[in-house]
Amino acid sequence: MVAQVLSWRDLELAEPELASAAGELFRVHKHHVLATLRRNGSPRLSGQEVGFSDGELWFGVMGGALRARDLQRDGRFELHTSSTDPPNWTGDAKLAGLAEEITDPEEVRRAMSAQEQVPPGSVHLFRCRLAEVVLTRLGEPADHLVLESWREGRGVLRRERR
Repeated sequence: MVAQVLSWRDLELAEPELASAAGELFRVHKHHVLATLRRNGSPRLSGQEVGFSDGELWFGVMGGALRARDLQRDGRFELHTSSTDPPNWTGDAKLAGLAEEITDPEEVRRAMSAQEQVPPGSVHLFRCRLAEVVLTRLGEPADHLVLESWREGRGVLRRERR
């Protein structure tokens, strides 16, 4: 189970460069890939939109969706940015942590009001608590990959792969 988790704002304060780069990659495209755990423990991959507001990373899930049930049962998730094909590839970001469902009507209203588009019908709103962030980009010159990973309590590690 995930030991310690941070809000997006906490990540921005602890590791501003990593948070900025990862946030930019999540804002480039609208749709991303969310991994949740099915009842039998196998992964479920789903398309997912995310939003940033009030120092938090949020996502909404249509009422009754299987991924919402997965997260209500076990909040562990991974989220991967959509990617662009080479030669325009600018990098990928991956997040892992706990998705916390928000049920307080006022908090739901406030978070949803910051979103560009609110889906009709019922929505499960989840706030992301981060345990891990991984950023993969091309190095300078573009003949190798640079991987930066952060975990709570460890800070950022940087590796290069040729």
